[in-house]
This record gives sequence, structure tokens and C-alpha cells, in this order.
Amino acid sequence: MARKSTPFADEALVAGAPWIDALRGDALACYREQGLPTARSEAWKFTNLRRLERIAFAPSPAKGTPVAEIPDGIAALDGAYRAVFVNGRFDAAQSRLGDLPKGVEIGSLAAVDPDLLEPYLGRIADTQVHPLAALNTAYMADGLYMKLADNAVLDAPLHLISIASAGETAQRFHPRHLVVLGENATATLVESHVGAGETFSNTVLEADLGVSAMLNHYKLQNEAPDAFHIAFSQIRLADRASYDGFVLQTGARLARNEVRVQLGDRVECRLNGAYLGRGDQHIDNTTFIDHTAPNSTSREVYKGVLDDRARGVFQGKILVRKDAQKTNGHQLNKTLLLSRGTEMDSKPELEIYADDVKCGHGATTG
Repeated sequence: MARKSTPFADEALVAGAPWIDALRGDALACYREQGLPTARSEAWKFTNLRRLERIAFAPSPAKGTPVAEIPDGIAALDGAYRAVFVNGRFDAAQSRLGDLPKGVEIGSLAAVDPDLLEPYLGRIADTQVHPLAALNTAYMADGLYMKLADNAVLDAPLHLISIASAGETAQRFHPRHLVVLGENATATLVESHVGAGETFSNTVLEADLGVSAMLNHYKLQNEAPDAFHIAFSQIRLADRASYDGFVLQTGARLARNEVRVQLGDRVECRLNGAYLGRGDQHIDNTTFIDHTAPNSTSREVYKGVLDDRARGVFQGKILVRKDAQKTNGHQLNKTLLLSRGTEMDSKPELEIYADDVKCGHGATTG
């Protein structure tokens, strides 16, 4: 049997609480077993990561992380709280988290008591499904921690600013974000991913929304032309919760934004996105909506424009399980190609095991 390719699995594990050490060790073993995803995997059929192996990415150090200031246009989100990360590590000097409302905790994941993280961290994201999520779990060092108690309301958006910075040496880092909303809690999270230099950002976000909780989640990915951006979000919605997500992808040499959502009873879920590619950019949007209970609604629309030799990928799947009667799901992907050198791979899917549902999907490229 040929040996699986497992680049980036050579860093020293950072010690933590015993359960964190066990979580890291299991994740590293999982990554070494699966290896870097290849086109032989259906989920990665249209996105080839082999070019990552040709670049000597160095792990971003715990100390001596490059100082990087927030770009002028990004800092203009008036009235928002701000959490800044440079190469995946919390930058307290540029963050603005004072006077948070009652019942709201926001800060650096690395500074949180591990006992408070144990019910959630590594319990939501499925490392068996996503090898790079396993890699992230093995080497996560820092990230956003946001927790809202029952009935808490974040009175202004939280702006998560991720700055990727590399000098003469290409850098890699594995940010890990955790968002927990209690019953009836409400929050808005805005992400901006920017930077300069040759970087590889391998990000995982785990979100757990309690009964009747609401999260608005908006993301801009505009990293440097030499950057690689792989992001995996796994979101768990309890009964009557609501999630509204939007992503705009315009940057990076290769970018993949994957979102997996698990829906409870009477949940509303919206996934929307836009992508603008040119040059030799490769932009991938992959989604999976899992209807596990009845009476829930999901809507997703992704639209994009590609020019030059850019390539786009949309893989969207809606799964309706046997007990998820009265499901209402809709999925749409539309792409405009501006030159003959562009390519779009679109694969919308419905997998339905219930008989009382209303579901539809479509794709147009022209």
C-alpha cells in the first residue's frame, strides 16, 4: 500500500489538559491515516491540494509573530466589538472587547479554562469527515472564544479580523474558533480575512446554538494573491434556532470555504455566498445541510463571476433524513464566465429519505 501524504504533521504538540492532549493525539492519528485529501476523494474531486506540498510552509511561532496592522478599509466597521488575530494568534493590543453585555464572554481561546471548553471543543467538528479539520485539531494554538448565556444579546456585531502575515518565509497556522449560544441568545459575527505574503491558513469554526438562539454570520475572504485559505465550519442548531450565513470570496490563490450545518426541529437556516475570481484563482464553496428533524427550512444561493483562467467549485448537498418530515429545502448556484479560459464545476445534490417534503435545486453556468 502506498504511503499516504501527510505534510504539516511534523510540529511538536503543545501540552494542555489531559483531555486536550488526548483530543490532539487522536486527531493527529486520524490525519496521518487519511492523509492530505486528493481528487480520489469525492469531496475533493474538483480541488487539488498538491500544490501545498511544493511550498515549504513553516509553522507560525508562538513568539515573534510578525506585527501586522489592520488595513484601513477593514477597520471601518463602526460600533463593532473587535477581536484581532495575527497568524492565528490573539492580538490584544488591536482588539476592542471592553464593556461587553451581561452574559457575554469573548476573548482568546488559549486563555480559557480547559474545563469550560471540554463540553464543546472537538465535540462538534467531525475530524473523520475533514482531514484538515483533524490537522487543525492536532495543532490548534489559539482562536476566538465567544459564549453567550441563556437570553443574552450581543448588542453590536463582533468583528473577527484575521491577518495573515509572512515575510521571506512562508507561514502556516491553524486557528480554532468556538462559538456557543445559550437558549434565546442572539449575536452577529463578522469575519474579515486579509493579509500579505505566502501563507496557509487552515481554520476550523465550531458553533453550537441552543434552543431558539439566533446567529448572523458574515464572512469576507480577501487574502493575498499567494495565500491558501482552507476554512471548515460545523454548526449545530437546536430546535427553533436560526442561522443566517453569508460569505464573499475574492482573494487567495486557492480558497475553500466549507460549511456543514445540522438542523433540529423548526429551524431556519440560510447559506448564501458570492465569489469573484480572476487570474489563476481557484475558489471552492462546499456546503452540507443535514435535516435531522421535522418542520425545518433551509435556503442556499451561491452566485459568482469568473474571469481569465479562474476556476470555481460549488458542491452543495441537502440531506433529509427519514424523520425529517415537512422539510422545506432549496438550493441554487449561478455563475457567469467572462472568458473562455475559466471553468466552473457545480454539483448540487438532494438526498431525501422522507416522503412529505418540498425540496428543489438548480445550477446555471453561462
